[in-house]
Amino acid sequence: MREFGFEMRLCARLESDGHLVSRQLGTGTRSRRIVDTVLVEPGPAFAERTRITDATIPAAAIEADVGTGRARYWRDALADYHPEYAREVVEAAVDAGFFERERRGAREYVRQTTRYPDDWFGRLLGVENKPDLSRPGDLETQLRKDVSLGLLDEVVLATATYVTGAHLNRIPEEVGVWRVDPEDGSYEVVREATPLAPEESGVEVVGESRTETHVEVVDATEKARLRRRVAERAYGKGWRVPVIDCPHVDCLELGGVGPIPYCTREERVVGPGHACDCADGTRDVDLDAFRAATSPWVRNPRGVVRRQSGLDRFR
Repeated sequence: MREFGFEMRLCARLESDGHLVSRQLGTGTRSRRIVDTVLVEPGPAFAERTRITDATIPAAAIEADVGTGRARYWRDALADYHPEYAREVVEAAVDAGFFERERRGAREYVRQTTRYPDDWFGRLLGVENKPDLSRPGDLETQLRKDVSLGLLDEVVLATATYVTGAHLNRIPEEVGVWRVDPEDGSYEVVREATPLAPEESGVEVVGESRTETHVEVVDATEKARLRRRVAERAYGKGWRVPVIDCPHVDCLELGGVGPIPYCTREERVVGPGHACDCADGTRDVDLDAFRAATSPWVRNPRGVVRRQSGLDRFR
């Protein structure tokens, strides 16, 4: 079966199990590694994160030299970035409700509306989708890179193929294996994943040739920053894709998690980038409503209101 449809069904099933799910996320610090599916486990401060915004908070805004107590000139707060990019970060952070700004003469100052809750997420699970193991491509290399870097807490291979001992021997022993029902996305665990060590340094493959492999050590601090970026991206992005406008499309509902567009003429799941020949744009479907109803993600939160210090005394 086509990998896109396989991935859509699995994401729907994982979300129905209460996970925060996203797709196609970069997990490399210097390499271009894209993981098919990422599951984010809510942490102790998850509720604090949901109150800020339903969008991704820019990493540069989180890491900027600005807090809640004192406003800073926006260029000083983002001095390490090009002015055009710094401006984009400020606008995105203000739109998300994470920054507020004020004017002092001709200058613009920014401050955080609330402290960023670093422990809003817990474990990160990466899923590499390969429905047909007879056509593995670069699967073994990709999984070895994931294990070597150790950015994610666990890595799993999801497949529709009957898994043999020969298959298991060709992938790192730390990688878990799920056998997935391609019709409804349900799965059985063939091999449990071995927890990795994201709190320790890892080794990232940054370049390869026929004769040599270039690697770099990534320390725990840099890995922590990237983990936060991955979690933030996952929170804002989700996994759904716009519903294709096709006269033959039926919206499959797996476990009540919302529409998975399926073209009955071509007999496959479709979406932007995977459209059928009869597609004519996309339908106006409120996908966020399904996500809010079936996942821990909170749509359109009220935001964080900053109160001036000391006013509580007069209540």
